[in-house]
Amino acid sequence: MYEPIRTKSVHSTMAGAPSDFPHHTREEELDIQLAGHLAALLAVTDELRGLTPSTDLDAAATRLAEQVTRLRGGRTPVRTSLTAVRQPAALHERAHALAGRALVVAASRADTAAAILAAERMDAHAAATALTAAG
Repeated sequence: MYEPIRTKSVHSTMAGAPSDFPHHTREEELDIQLAGHLAALLAVTDELRGLTPSTDLDAAATRLAEQVTRLRGGRTPVRTSLTAVRQPAALHERAHALAGRALVVAASRADTAAAILAAERMDAHAAATALTAAG
């Protein structure tokens, strides 16, 4: 009635074969994701430092660079000082969103240092956005 299957299952042949692409654990994927969010936040922070220099932004940039370096296994992040956007309010809004994404990932991987840093940056950028909107 039915013809028997004559070929091996795709799943059984794939199980023993080495893969051609690297696999990461969930923790490694979260580290990569968190490092990316913090590096993007660092880039925006550097742009803000170019527009409105402050010691708070300098300290934040240093702490962000340290966290990115830690998450990337000692590789230092690329730094920038050029800005295409000349509106600090837009940069603060973008930084607030990036810090929020970093906070979510840091919380999911239980990285207290990165979570605290991201929460502090969210607060700072929310306050700066409120100041630029009010004044």
